[in-house]
Amino acid sequence: MYFLYNLITVAAAAALQILALFSPKMKLFVNGRKDVFRRLEDAIGKNDQVIWFHAASLGEYEQGLPVMEEIRARFPHHKLILTFFSPSGYEVRKNNKVAHLTLYLPLDTAAHARRFIKALRPQMAFFIKYEYWPNYLRELELRRVPTFLISGIFRGDQAFFKWYGGFYRRALGAFTHFFVQNDSSRGLLERIGNKNVTVSGDTRFDRVADILARDNNLEFIDDFKGASLLVVAGSTWPKDEEILVPVIREDLSDTRYVIAPHNIKPDQIRFLKDAFPDEVILYSEMQGKLLSNFRIFIIDTIGILTKIYSYADIAYVGGGFGNPGVHNVLEPAAFGIPVVVGPNYSHFAEASALVRLGGCIPVNNAGSLAKALGELAADSRYRAEKGSICGTFVAMNTKAVDAIMKHLEQRGDIPHSNTNLI
Repeated sequence: MYFLYNLITVAAAAALQILALFSPKMKLFVNGRKDVFRRLEDAIGKNDQVIWFHAASLGEYEQGLPVMEEIRARFPHHKLILTFFSPSGYEVRKNNKVAHLTLYLPLDTAAHARRFIKALRPQMAFFIKYEYWPNYLRELELRRVPTFLISGIFRGDQAFFKWYGGFYRRALGAFTHFFVQNDSSRGLLERIGNKNVTVSGDTRFDRVADILARDNNLEFIDDFKGASLLVVAGSTWPKDEEILVPVIREDLSDTRYVIAPHNIKPDQIRFLKDAFPDEVILYSEMQGKLLSNFRIFIIDTIGILTKIYSYADIAYVGGGFGNPGVHNVLEPAAFGIPVVVGPNYSHFAEASALVRLGGCIPVNNAGSLAKALGELAADSRYRAEKGSICGTFVAMNTKAVDAIMKHLEQRGDIPHSNTNLI
């Protein structure tokens, strides 16, 4: 089975080389991996002690960041190496401050895995939420490297739990311990013989809770918002914007709108700008402008959406009209504001929970979006009630990092918080 898997992976690598000629994203994916081994081998000395974290993309990085920060604090003399699979994670966070070196993960061939792990020589490895690369996991297991999954989440429709999933179930055997988000994931793992499971919760709650304590001030948002109600539409895709645009056009109130697209592609920004003649200002064009003269603010940059949410009275989180579904609802929820999402949220436990609790409102079309935003805007008490549900939900679900650290301390994998391993 490994032979067939490696054959498919090598064929995929060749296909990606061709796709890279036509797709900028695939070009980043391919070119970013060209010098990975040289960079890794240059960075790791023979006496260096290394801890490896792997994140599929940006969301998983944000999810794992509280654990990375805690591990780095407890191992100040180790080198923390971070890898990404996706360009959307690597290109945004390649200059992060938590890792000593950030790289793309080479494709999962047997040769790549051997060379990568041999050069890395990790003392521990952490995979965040998703991605179970059989060759890398096999190599870690052969070298007896303690390997952990953090904030893992499993569903019954995954290959691990199907009759044909033996190859992938074998890959799970590399994990020393699974830290999962919920009892359902634990039950699925135990059903296939994995008893080394702890329900620790979702580390994203810790991440967004930490954000509350940071400086979220943005003077230009203060200037734009003034005394008006502010709706922030974050991580929007074209399908979201197709229903947002008519709703915003028909809103004759003094409500201000911030739209922060998930992809800041020129065509997408142009569509939004052209949709609101004389009412819209772009982040890239705001210098020297009186922001209070505009009703819609388009954020054509990255990295500031979380701070913008801190100013919102209502949040709309995009992605819910496409696949796989809605983006991170926890960031706005942490600020105690109501959240509106599209219909595709059921694969995301935190969004589903907030819908059940009533803090998050799902909509199906422009009409239901207009109704939801109108009701929230018109009734401050109703708005505060929904927002309180969101803020309380985040606060009550923190401490996942503590649970992970406590277990690792008990195992002896990491020092207690008042000691440092030298």
